[in-house]
Amino acid sequence: MPIPPVVDPGPALTAGQLRRYDRHLLLPGVGVEGQRRLRNARVCVVGAGGLGSPVLLYLAAAGVGTIGIVDLDDVDESNLQRQVVHGWADVGRPKVDSARDAVLAVDAGITVVVHAGPLTADNAESILSGYDVVVDGTDNFPTRYLVNDACVALGLPEVWGSVLRFDAQVSVFWGRPPVPGVVAVQLRDLFPEPPDADDVPSCADAGVLGALCGQVGSVMATEVLKLVLGAGEPLLGRVLVIDALAARWTEVAIAPAAAHVRATAPSVRVAPPTVSARELAALLSGPPAGRPFVVDVREPTEHAIVAIPGARLIPLGRILDGSAFESLPRDRQIVLHCRTGARSAQALRAVLDAGFTDVVHLDGGILAWVDDVDPTLARY
Repeated sequence: MPIPPVVDPGPALTAGQLRRYDRHLLLPGVGVEGQRRLRNARVCVVGAGGLGSPVLLYLAAAGVGTIGIVDLDDVDESNLQRQVVHGWADVGRPKVDSARDAVLAVDAGITVVVHAGPLTADNAESILSGYDVVVDGTDNFPTRYLVNDACVALGLPEVWGSVLRFDAQVSVFWGRPPVPGVVAVQLRDLFPEPPDADDVPSCADAGVLGALCGQVGSVMATEVLKLVLGAGEPLLGRVLVIDALAARWTEVAIAPAAAHVRATAPSVRVAPPTVSARELAALLSGPPAGRPFVVDVREPTEHAIVAIPGARLIPLGRILDGSAFESLPRDRQIVLHCRTGARSAQALRAVLDAGFTDVVHLDGGILAWVDDVDPTLARY
């Protein structure tokens, strides 16, 4: 259903702004009044990465008057493949600073508020409380639930997106909408509880198509503008599912749950057994009889980039479906590894559940091997 604008119109537009936003002013549902709403809007973008980058640029171009940026990371060379708000000269700079400069390069009249550092349970509500709409462009489940819970507590609408490999999802959440008749829906209606960190690979582990981030970020920015303007029908109660390889967009409805439990403390899990890169190197240089059987659970394309000498490539999918178990020895120690350790921890649980006993995984993955054992190898 249509939702009233979440922002009141601001001051009259200047002559320069009338010229700048001419194409907006021609649109039914925007016009001069709508552009005044955009100029008066305060939008906080959590995460200045693959999704936050296009969102920030399009919000700035659209004339959103105040933009908040939350991020704790510095720009890394690997970010440039998709995080278009940053450039080569920004490598090593805090992302909030690089993103601020990019926004101001689009429109120097925008107010940019940077929130450097992590979003935590202690500061989330105080940071987000000054905004009209929140955009969640983060890449990890703890922060996503933190943003969701803060928005529910504050009664703020949240535009949410997620992207991995060639697939993406976009939705709008509003856990406590002030408008009668508007469905109250939040992230916990879609995913009641966060999955274990080892169960869901990150973009750093699984990869992501850079251009898909642009598609998803553009959709997210459009949803923000619709909320500010009160235009159209937002993705509230619906999840847009994008399959980039099939060029197919589908939609899934979300039904509000009867009740939500807000976690107060993380559950306690026993840490899986690990081996360090240096310990593994020592084992592999020892007597042949005592050398472990090293299994690389990454994909063939990753194995081709860099590999631990002698490691056997068995992708995670074959371990999870059980087809790889007959090729694993039961009379030698098995060491599983991936890029960072997330997928190998997942594989470890499956191998242990299958009855293998002497199994560990490489702490920090092949990146730790490159850093601590052989820096001449590629660090992708």
